[in-house]
Amino acid sequence: MSSERPFRYPNSLELLSKINRLLKQNRKPEETFQQLVTIYSGQREFSLYAGIQITYDNQEYISEGFTVTEHCREAYFTSPAGKKGMLKLCLAQDEPAGEESAGKDQDYFLENFSNLLTRYLIRMDKDESASRLVSDKINQSGPSSLSNEFVQEFLNKYTYNRDIYHDLMPFKVREILLISSLYDAYAIEKEGRFSEHMLGQYGQLNLTSIPRITGASSFEYALEHLRKRHFDLIIYMVGVDKKTPIIVCEEIKRRYPYIPIFLLLNNNSDLPFFTEEVKKIDFVDKIFTWNGDASIFFSMIKLLEDKINVENDTEVGKVRVILVVEDSPDYYTRYLSFLYRVVMYQTKEIIEDVDTDELYKVLRMRARPKILLATNFEEATEILHKYKNYMLCLISDVKFDRNGVKDDNAGIELLKLAHKELKNLPTILQSADDTYADVAKQYNSLFLHKQSDTLYQDIRHFLTNYLGFGDFIFKDGQGNEIGRASNLKAFEKQLRTIPDESLVYHASRDHLSMWLMARGEIRAANILNPKKVTDFKSTRELREAILSMIREHRNEQEAGNIMPFSEDVEITERNIYTLAEGALGGKGRGLAFINALINKYDFENYLSDIRIRTPKTFIIGTAEFESFIKNNNLNPLIADETDYEKIRETFIQGKLSDELMQKLEHLIGKMNRPLAVRSSGLFEDSLMRPFAGIFETYLVPNNHPDRQLRLRQLCDAIKLVFASVFSNTARGYVKAIDYKIEEEKMAVVIQEVVGHQYDHMFYPHISGVAQSFNFYPFAHMKPEEGFALAAVGLGRYVVEGNHAYRFSPRYPGTRINSLKDQFHNSQTWFYAVNMDKKDLDLLEGELAGISKVDISVAEKYGTLNHCASVYDPDNNTIYPGLRRQGPRIIDFANILKHNYVELAKTLKLILELGKEAMGTAIEIEYAVDLNRDKEGKASFYLLQIKPLISSMRGCDVDMKSVKKKNIILFSEKGMGNGCIEDMYDLIYVDPEHFDKSKTPEMAQEIEEFNDEMTEAGKKYILIGPGRWGTRDRWIGIPVKWYQISGAKIIVETSLDEFPLDASSGSHFFHNVTTMDVGYFTVQQEMSKSYIKYDILKKQEVVRQGKYFTHIRFKQPVCVRMDGRRRVYVIYLK
Repeated sequence: MSSERPFRYPNSLELLSKINRLLKQNRKPEETFQQLVTIYSGQREFSLYAGIQITYDNQEYISEGFTVTEHCREAYFTSPAGKKGMLKLCLAQDEPAGEESAGKDQDYFLENFSNLLTRYLIRMDKDESASRLVSDKINQSGPSSLSNEFVQEFLNKYTYNRDIYHDLMPFKVREILLISSLYDAYAIEKEGRFSEHMLGQYGQLNLTSIPRITGASSFEYALEHLRKRHFDLIIYMVGVDKKTPIIVCEEIKRRYPYIPIFLLLNNNSDLPFFTEEVKKIDFVDKIFTWNGDASIFFSMIKLLEDKINVENDTEVGKVRVILVVEDSPDYYTRYLSFLYRVVMYQTKEIIEDVDTDELYKVLRMRARPKILLATNFEEATEILHKYKNYMLCLISDVKFDRNGVKDDNAGIELLKLAHKELKNLPTILQSADDTYADVAKQYNSLFLHKQSDTLYQDIRHFLTNYLGFGDFIFKDGQGNEIGRASNLKAFEKQLRTIPDESLVYHASRDHLSMWLMARGEIRAANILNPKKVTDFKSTRELREAILSMIREHRNEQEAGNIMPFSEDVEITERNIYTLAEGALGGKGRGLAFINALINKYDFENYLSDIRIRTPKTFIIGTAEFESFIKNNNLNPLIADETDYEKIRETFIQGKLSDELMQKLEHLIGKMNRPLAVRSSGLFEDSLMRPFAGIFETYLVPNNHPDRQLRLRQLCDAIKLVFASVFSNTARGYVKAIDYKIEEEKMAVVIQEVVGHQYDHMFYPHISGVAQSFNFYPFAHMKPEEGFALAAVGLGRYVVEGNHAYRFSPRYPGTRINSLKDQFHNSQTWFYAVNMDKKDLDLLEGELAGISKVDISVAEKYGTLNHCASVYDPDNNTIYPGLRRQGPRIIDFANILKHNYVELAKTLKLILELGKEAMGTAIEIEYAVDLNRDKEGKASFYLLQIKPLISSMRGCDVDMKSVKKKNIILFSEKGMGNGCIEDMYDLIYVDPEHFDKSKTPEMAQEIEEFNDEMTEAGKKYILIGPGRWGTRDRWIGIPVKWYQISGAKIIVETSLDEFPLDASSGSHFFHNVTTMDVGYFTVQQEMSKSYIKYDILKKQEVVRQGKYFTHIRFKQPVCVRMDGRRRVYVIYLK
């Protein structure tokens, strides 16, 4: 029989893997097809074929030396556009005609090749179509090229390492056919506890692709399985009968030449027979021996995977290679089992030390060194040359075949070659003859005796100390230990102080990159590996370059992550820390996203005098909420109790888990500034159905001298946030959107409050809200340019809907209101954490830890210097700054007009980037600290990000087609898009009977109306004066969202002495925008807007309340909302 096949399975897979990698680059077909035939020409393993031809779109691509012979096979493929393609593979003229296995080889290769090409063409067609579509949309909407550039750079940085790990080990053994007698199968299962061992080993090592093993007790059953399913590997368990396995393996290989076959010998005494037999045949790929240890199956699987994946993994991930040269199946069986065990567990142990998520740990296991087995000199030298730049170590026997005959010095010659070409390569020479120890010493190689009782211990020591799996041991020029490092930080610290000779010693031998690679730090290792000591002018320059490279890598790796909190963790703003398991909740997810966004990108290229930051943040996952409810037996209370105050009192008596309490105690010991304890429900701020302002937030001063009391206050705040899930407001909201309260799970966010202490008050210079879409554009401003609100003090002031300064980040100097209106609507007070409230009782409510403070106090503390102007009513003029006497206006003129800090530019950038990254319009909450840091920069803190979404579709309004006499309402200011055809019900306040002193009573009455409508399943139009949802009863009706949740259209109107100020920026308004509710503003004194109350008074009155009237139209009214053209109209059909 032929001594070698032209198309062995591993080689075909290697070529197909290389083809797949090339196709994934998604280059143009002409370039791709030319490279494909070039790759084929370079494959020596296919020399017995006369080449390959690719025809596509009337173009031919031919490999070097291609010849059409009598034995050609073809495969066809078609692009989505209908372009035809053909692959042609021909056998060389001297290949025996009618050789069935050769034909199967061709079929296997062509089938897989054509499938890969088909997928490539489909992918290219989709990319081209998507690119055209996106380009068209971009041309229409014109998003910032800066934001696109940023988002792509962020994704590149954030996913770089993971992309590498995903691309490693593309081939996995998933299906194994095990052929054995019933007795042998029983022996494997019972003696080696096969299933338990295999499942356990994969589980312990975080390996996810556990192969399925199918048993066959005869040749016939084996063929039956092979006809039904593809197998990646066939293992034949050889018992007493030595002839049948040879016959069966030959026949299976003839029919399925592309599947590797391994023999597993049950009796070591059969080794000589099968070892000699395999030299004569080509249908058995490897022989192994069974010694009762089921781990050999794991080794066989990984050996095959490594052989096929090594080319991909070294090219893509620079993964290292361990070469084992051994021709004795008995030895390499035991050797491989042990070697894989050590390499896998050492890699896992290193990865477990890294603070990262479980998926990342699974992926990083793929970066372990690949183990390749060579059984003769030629195989070993080929591997050594091919993977010269990736060799981690060489472990070689002394005596093995060279040029087809046993050579007593083959191992020594291999050692010489390795020493010559890879001087610093760690090597082991092993033999049962002690005389080779001196030879090994000559080449700086470790000698191990094959019969040594400590053989495996010695190998483990070698891997740990020489290959980077253990601590990095720093040595001087003579090899004496002078220090060690167990992790990257310690490694970096030692590099700063070790002597020059030690640095040169390790750098010149690639020890640094080797240690990093063993830890799966591919990016860091790749940065260091190409550098040579000779590239630098001095040792100082070398040291600085290495430290700079590691620092760059560490900063990228350690910033923008979610890390578990522990006693010894270093708390910084650059990461978010989890205090309990479970989901992060909507707000938590947003904060994690913000943190990653900020810390994966350098904003200094765009902002010169302001630094974008996030406050120190900790998240308690939803698992704690669930265990708190269960362990404190709160379900009956939740189900039966309707008095929210009793629920709060009961919750505050409950106990948090011991594990969380320990972490909170350590946290309190490390934090000495006020803390905000915020809700983060599963649905809160989510993309699907955001909740805003529904749950509660508590601020604690965190300054009591008694640490235990501070801990109790923090725990009380957490429990009360838990309780807020069951408040009347939350229950009403959840009911309104047709959810169930038990579906909501609560995570808790703990954030350090931004600001500084002034006497007993703690607050930031500026807090605010900004949205990327402006529902109330003014003058030349466009909706897509967004808007911002800013105020002095804590952000609660803004989100409650109080008087804040409104401006456009695009046109920050443009005043939206008249000077007189600006004066009347200027901020007159602010919120601050009251640091004197050391013994606060949080049962008093969300305001327990904070105080309302007159704005004059901020001027006294000097925090208004750049935030206020002086109004001169005589001249109707505003002067920036506080140098003059007169009324103060909070308008941030020094900042927005005179650019004291780049706040407007920062907001514009963040809104653009956030919108691009989230794929929808967004709202952010922010705070600004104007105090400059050492580099002269102020700080912009991004506190929260959430989506502003609406599923309403656009609607073009043609006013010419609408009869003027049928118009009920017309407005040029509003929010929403779409057409509604089925509205019959309208509830309104008659302006003639409105009493602004009765707005709280009005809120109660509209709730009753709303309950009737929601129970009847009817939507309605709501019209009322002033600002809906305000907490200030004197400027509008102070409803909560659930009290008007049935309204499909909400209209706010202005009345005499009851001016309108848009609700945008408040939590109430956020819920309006995300619930697909139309929101119209009618300011008759300032625009063309109007309402025809005479039409309303002619309709059927369904219910007449003290303040509200519910009417019903005989025919449905039409609602048209055109946000693009700013036309909002309601009319009779």
